Amino acid sequence: MHTLVRYGYVPFMLLAVNGAALAVIASGVGKVWLLPLLLLAIAVSFAAERVLPYHDDWNRAHDDGPRDTAHAVVNELLTLGGVAALPLMAALIPAADVWPHRWPFALQVLAAVLVADLGITLTHLASHKIPALWRLHAVHHSVERAYGFNGLMKHPLHQTLETVAGVTPLVLLGLPTTVAAALAFTVAVQLLLQHSNVDYRVGPLRALLALNQAHRFHHLKWAGIGDVNFGLFTLIWDHLLRTYSYDPDRRFTSDDLGMAAKPHYPGGYLAQLVEPFRPSGACATAKPAPHPSPARSQAM
Repeated sequence: MHTLVRYGYVPFMLLAVNGAALAVIASGVGKVWLLPLLLLAIAVSFAAERVLPYHDDWNRAHDDGPRDTAHAVVNELLTLGGVAALPLMAALIPAADVWPHRWPFALQVLAAVLVADLGITLTHLASHKIPALWRLHAVHHSVERAYGFNGLMKHPLHQTLETVAGVTPLVLLGLPTTVAAALAFTVAVQLLLQHSNVDYRVGPLRALLALNQAHRFHHLKWAGIGDVNFGLFTLIWDHLLRTYSYDPDRRFTSDDLGMAAKPHYPGGYLAQLVEPFRPSGACATAKPAPHPSPARSQAM
């Protein structure tokens, strides 16, 4: 079972679950069937974390279960609302309508993933550099364990900003609603994988796909040290931006996560919604603290 999870979990989620979602959307049977598929993805993610955890302690709730569930529900509803509003956006925003409608549906979704990944990566990078954006993004970096629901633990305003940055170029190209729905589903699956507490392996693809092996380095708590591996779907843009970093010998614990400049960030859901707008909401800039086994960059 360990071997099955270690090498089969990621292909199952990326190919089988995403593939089933694409088939449902392309068939036109109704997007309501995406909900049980999403619930299946969440169940498989949580089961894999129990079978083959990267860190046993990260499977234990840190008084964060209800909060993370609230973040997940709110942000998923925002995503679904964005998909539903896409026809209105298309009517209000002049589009070139140069979308490759004749391409196979799966290829259209892949193209949307790559374009959205660039917009989200740049917004994510900016959120580490611009104080006003960091106030919102700090909510996500307050986590002290890495598990599936962490991916959706975001301030809803920051989630909206990332979505707008990723989807607007696609809308201008004439993105079909069906492709948008598929993109939204793949984002949810990707966030589960990226923050999953599963000790899986993807071989050389770990330098290309933005999965948990690389993303843990992004959550290192010292100022400046975690400014790496910003991609949501891929690490292509990180390689080009020279923000890719990885050390195969590095191991992580809860002591490595969170924010060193603000270790007592509010833990409640409502408190996290308000914190970015309080005077204390932004973390003070701090010099990177020394820590063992620093990440070393490796070429793709």
